[in-house]
Amino acid sequence: MNINAHDQQEQQAHARRIEQMRRILGLEIAALFDDTGVVEIMANPDGRVFVERLGSGISHLGEIDASRVQSLLGLMADYLHTTVSRDRPIVEGAMPIEFLRSRFAGAIPPMVEGASFSIRLPARSVYTLDQYVEAGIITAAQLDTLSDAVLSRKNILVSGGTGSGKTTLANAIIDRISRLSDIGTRIVIIEDTRELQCTAPNVVQFLTDDDAGIDMTRLLKLTLRYRPDRILVGEVRDKAALALLKAWNTGHPGGIATLHANNPEAALLRLDQLCQEAGVPAQQTLIHEAVDIVLQIARDPNHPAGRRISAILDVKDGVLIS
Repeated sequence: MNINAHDQQEQQAHARRIEQMRRILGLEIAALFDDTGVVEIMANPDGRVFVERLGSGISHLGEIDASRVQSLLGLMADYLHTTVSRDRPIVEGAMPIEFLRSRFAGAIPPMVEGASFSIRLPARSVYTLDQYVEAGIITAAQLDTLSDAVLSRKNILVSGGTGSGKTTLANAIIDRISRLSDIGTRIVIIEDTRELQCTAPNVVQFLTDDDAGIDMTRLLKLTLRYRPDRILVGEVRDKAALALLKAWNTGHPGGIATLHANNPEAALLRLDQLCQEAGVPAQQTLIHEAVDIVLQIARDPNHPAGRRISAILDVKDGVLIS
């Protein structure tokens, strides 16, 4: 078989897989990938499907049969060159490009009562800082603090709990950075899944690759050879935190990163714990030198937008701005 014939077979197999995925999801769910306001699609073990839209929270969409969810997980496992079974009940990874490379996570029994999944869609439109103010998520005083931090090229750590909107907020700050950046400002972005949006004229975006053994730590080291002015990172989850802090602290101010934590103090503690995963002692001094601002976003069921900026911590001065 020649190479062209093999490529054609691969393309046909991929097209069949995509068609199967669309058929399993059904027209209503599949259409959500074209809705720029959708940020998350969730199918629970009981078959109920929920959708989260930017700025309007979570709503109930409908139902999906457990057998369809299990079939989808099987197709995703096949696409990711892995298997899903009782012994390997979890499927995680990026969906095909036809589904926007959305971040997929799913599980089957016995880990859960019924097959389920959660799909995080990448941002397709940017919610600006001015819109955050209009929605009352950010106060005018907080906007002034953030605007000054961007202009002064301070390193900002965006912290929040699950579903608090860390990435959306990071994209709003990056939008402000993009508007201030000219061709001479070189921005490098590192992520596990492409979620950060940057319209600056001089940008390089890297993605980790588990299959190739290319993790965030390796990319951060590579980044330093790409002459970055600002280094922007998706969620920090492991020992890559140490490489990030070293990069920020070696003449590359003005960076952004997100971290899972419930308050600014916990974010700094979490950052230290992640650094120690690299086999080093506590890095409190390095953290104090490298991080300027911790921006905390929190879910708030009493707020019309469902979330708000709960605190801003000036790490250097130790001042907490609520």
